[in-house]
Amino acid sequence: MLKMHSQMNSYQNNFGKLVIDIKNVTKSFDEETVLKDVSLNVKSGEFVSILGPSGCGKSTLFNIITALTDADSGEVKVSGDIGYMQQKDLLLPWKTVIDNVVLPLDLKGKNKKESRSEAKKYIEIMGLKGYENKYPYELSGGMKQRASFLRTFLSSSEIMLLDEPFGALDSITKGNMQKWILQMKDVLKRTILFITHDIEEAILLSDRIYVLGSRPGVVKKEFNIEFFMDDKIKRGFSKELLEYKSQIIGLL
Repeated sequence: MLKMHSQMNSYQNNFGKLVIDIKNVTKSFDEETVLKDVSLNVKSGEFVSILGPSGCGKSTLFNIITALTDADSGEVKVSGDIGYMQQKDLLLPWKTVIDNVVLPLDLKGKNKKESRSEAKKYIEIMGLKGYENKYPYELSGGMKQRASFLRTFLSSSEIMLLDEPFGALDSITKGNMQKWILQMKDVLKRTILFITHDIEEAILLSDRIYVLGSRPGVVKKEFNIEFFMDDKIKRGFSKELLEYKSQIIGLL
């Protein structure tokens, strides 16, 4: 039976306390095991990626973390509010950008004027200045993802779950968005758990990576991503990236 707890013990480390702690989680659908004995954790301030092929249970794991579905067995501990950004931007086509991004605040019953004032603090930081009153059909793919990211940010106080947010973007836009999200993480001080099937993307963005195998989804290995350089944006030109990539390919 799945056990949910809102509080967890903290301990000293470079990133702070544990905010997500998953132990031995198993989940099946129609007698097919999707996740088997999965254990992982995320510390405050980290950027952690779950990397694996399509269909290995990555999104199912996110649904378990957010209590959208129950695990068959195992334990999940979460400390802090969670914002969940799914693969599609899910912007409402009849609402403007500003009305879309404040939706979680409106649903919480916050005063509309206060909600919009809160969102406008971040509009320029997010690169959405001048797009506040535009509709989703008027935005590029990258701009839609920025709006969706801001909405997710406003719905959480600490933890953001991002499910392949750049998967549908062209390679140039995707590269720009990867640089952008690293800048946003540092500015906004959020913890990020990120799903991807793009090996280089995981290496470029992450502090740690959990590699999941095919169904049933099992954790094959955890990587602590360490580079000689501090600037993550420059990782794409390093020999370390190729070394990590070679190791990960060998697991998949």
